[in-house]
This record gives sequence, structure tokens and C-alpha cells, in this order.
Amino acid sequence: MDKNFYITTPIYYPSGKPHMGHAYSSIIADIFARFKRLEGYNVLFLTGTDEHGLKIQREAEKNKKDPKKFCDELSEKFKDLTKILNLSNDDFIRTTEKRHYKSVQEIWNKLVESGDIYLDKYTGWYSVSDEAYYDENEIELVNGKKISKLSGSLVDWVEEESYFFKLSSWSDKLLKYYKDNNDFILPSSRKNEVVNFVEKGLKDLSVSRTSFSWGIPVPKNNKHVIYVWLDALTNYISALNFPDIEDNNYKRFWPADIHIIGKDILRFHAIYWPAFLLAAKLPLPKKVFGHGWILSDDKKMSKSLGNILDPIEIVNNYGIDQLRYYLVKEVSLGNDGSISMENLKNCINNDLANNYGNLCQRVFSFIKKNCSNKIPNAKKFNAVDNKLLNQLKNNVPNLIKLMNNQNLNEFIKIVVSYSFDANKYFNDSEPWSVKKTDPERMNVILFTICEQIKNISILLNSIIPIATEKVLYTMNIEKEKISIDQINNLESFNHNKELKELDILFNKIENDN
Repeated sequence: MDKNFYITTPIYYPSGKPHMGHAYSSIIADIFARFKRLEGYNVLFLTGTDEHGLKIQREAEKNKKDPKKFCDELSEKFKDLTKILNLSNDDFIRTTEKRHYKSVQEIWNKLVESGDIYLDKYTGWYSVSDEAYYDENEIELVNGKKISKLSGSLVDWVEEESYFFKLSSWSDKLLKYYKDNNDFILPSSRKNEVVNFVEKGLKDLSVSRTSFSWGIPVPKNNKHVIYVWLDALTNYISALNFPDIEDNNYKRFWPADIHIIGKDILRFHAIYWPAFLLAAKLPLPKKVFGHGWILSDDKKMSKSLGNILDPIEIVNNYGIDQLRYYLVKEVSLGNDGSISMENLKNCINNDLANNYGNLCQRVFSFIKKNCSNKIPNAKKFNAVDNKLLNQLKNNVPNLIKLMNNQNLNEFIKIVVSYSFDANKYFNDSEPWSVKKTDPERMNVILFTICEQIKNISILLNSIIPIATEKVLYTMNIEKEKISIDQINNLESFNHNKELKELDILFNKIENDN
């Protein structure tokens, strides 16, 4: 079985500071990457920054800085974000790197060789903010200004010499590919959007600009720079050292297993990118998952509304595990999701502090007082014990399937229910009542509840890695040994070794009023 797994985030446009949308895409990708590692896969998790284009050039000029130095500073903020969000990315690609230039120019040459690129003149609407071209029917007049209906960004009329990619000739092949590969675009609602768009007919795509210089030069014609999206999308293979297709990384990890993106850049990833790859005779990624927007109190975040939630500020105030858990639990992956500070606090208090955190603290404190601080061994389980353990263990294949199908919300709903059940089991079994009358039964209860805490912690590890690693370490299970296989391993505890000390995992949040 192929045990390699390649997952990517979008590469982020560093024209401003990181926001909640960046955090959400990155956290979702990180959760899937971590879970595949728990399954025993060799994982490559890529993120990075998209640093070319007119928007970057203008921002650099506004700040009176060289574009490359400007990008160096901004890219560093996104690198810092990977640490703040506790991402496990293996690589960070920048489109200003030499390895990326080499890949982009090779892709360009392949498209020229295939006869898919020609020189003409572009006339039409262009959004500098989106770095995207729009048709007349995608534009509307608002307060005397032309804006994109899709993004709300201002558009300008552009007329300039341009190279074009023959996107129109790939419509039928793309539609056939979507039909033959049902899971290529997810969720299905996104696939329907893309199919409907392609069925209306595709126009050839302008893939170079002459009105600015901040980009990768077109081979053999330095007057043109390569369109920023043809440049940016290539990051997914430039990180694998393409065009060296004999490179170990390229051979192991391409095609990518999944691109995690926001729905606003779906067209680029589900139409342009596969068309470029088909024309270049390169394999297509296996899956593109377009998640929804993060809303603030049911409204899209914007500076004008003053409702932008800063992920760094939330992490500093509440913790990264807390933010990761909340985004997964409260936002239905694939749909737009509204988040609020009030709901965040309730989620931390109810799910993390009162449920999982409290369970671990109570059990370990009891073992410390009554069992020489060691998890007791046990052999004779009754029906109630077995029901608690087997309900989870027997469902592991289904839980793996849910995660691999990106059904993250159902996954976490089930795992959290196991945590509530474990709390109930501990309360109902009353080890404090049987410790004198039936110490053997007390040992079974404590072993069973520790086994369930271990299993729940492993399943939650990709979502709240810091807290779960603390819990497992308390039970003398080292970080390197955490895996899905440990769930069915009843011999995973060292019963002769004392539990480590466990501090409070999640502090309860007091209401301001």
C-alpha cells in the first residue's frame, strides 16, 4: 500500500498581516496531516507565501521598499504564524525562491511545446486585489465603481499585449475528468459550481503581463512576466523539486493527495491548475477541497465593519489548542461558519475544561492517592467495561474513514461523545466506593478509564496536540509512540512506572459580566 501522503494549504498573499481565513485553512490541513502520521504515513505538509504580482509591487512602492525585501519581511510573519498555530508543516515555499523560478519557467516551456500558448492582446476587466480576470457578466456597478460580483473587489479595464493559454480547448477534457474522478472537487456543492461554470464554455486565459515587472520573466521574452496564478499554482510541484521528476520527493509525493483551499480560489485550483497540468502532460492532484468562509457573528469579516478576529490575539488570550478545537467543532467543514467570542468561551468551558480536561485530572488524582501513582493492571472486565472500550475500538475503522473523507465534524462529534461517556462511566462505577470492599474491581475501573483516556487522547491528538501529548506523557507514552495502532494495544501502559505530574489542561473562562 502507498504510505506517502502529500497535503497543501494555499500559499498566502503576504500583502497584509495573517487573518482568521489563513489560520483556518492552515489548521484544517495540519489536522489531516497529523492524523495521517498517526496512521503511519510518510507525510509531506506544505504551506508558504505567494509573493509576486501587481498588488505586492504597489504595496512595496507605497512602503518605499524593494519588493523582495518587502516580501522577506511579510513572509516572515507567515512563517511565525506556522509556529503560533502549532503547525507541523514540513516545508515552507516562497515564490521568490530559485527552486520555484526554475519550476515555473519549465511549466511555461511545456505549455509552449504543447502549442497551448500564443501571443495576442488582452482587453478586459482585471482585479489587482484578486489578481484575477473577470467577464462582463461578473462585474457590477456599485456607487459608481466597477466591482467583481464574486469578491467585491474593484476592477480596472486593462488593454495590453499578453500571452494566452488555450483554456477554451480543455473544457471537454476537464468535464470528463470531473465525471471520471467524482471526488476530485469536494464538497459536492463546489463541484457543481465548477461543472456549471465549465459547461458554459471557457475562454482563453491571459497568462502574462507587461504593465509591471514584479514577477517571473517569460522565457525568451523578458518584457512579459508570468501571470501570478500560473506562477503561484506551480508551488505545489516546485516544492518537490520539479522539473527533476526523478527527485525522491517528486516520485514519492506527486500527485498531491489533497489541496486544502478557501472557496474563493476554487476556480484557479479546479479549472486553471488541472488544465495547466493536462497541457503539460503531468499528473493531476487527487483532490481539491474548498472550505467556506469564516464569518464573525454571521457577517463576513471586513475592516469597514470592524469585525475582524485576529487569530494571534485569540491564541495569546485563550491558547492554540482551544482555537483549533473550536474551529473544528463549531464550523461545518465545507460551509461558511460563524464564530463568536461568546461561543468560543462556552466551547472551552464545556468541552475542554469540564469534559476532557476534568476527566483526566480526576482520574489521575485518584490514582495518585489510591494506587501509589501507578495505573493498576487488570484482566477481568465486565460487560460495562467492555462496552465502554469496544464501542470506541470497534469504531476506529469508521473514524479513520471519516477523517480521510474530510468529514471532520462527524469525527469530532463521535470522539467527544466518547469523552462524555467516559466521565459517566467513572461517576457510575464509583471506584472510591469499591476501593475497600473490592480493590480488584477498583483496579479494573481505573485501568478501563485510563485505557479510554488514552484512546480518546490519540483520536484528539491531531486536533489538540499540546493537551493530548501532555496527557499521554503523564501516562508514560512518549510523543514518538503515539499512533492509531496504540488504540488496540492493551499492553501500552508501564504499570511499574509512576504517572507524571499533570497541570490543569484548560483553564475555565470567566464571563466578563
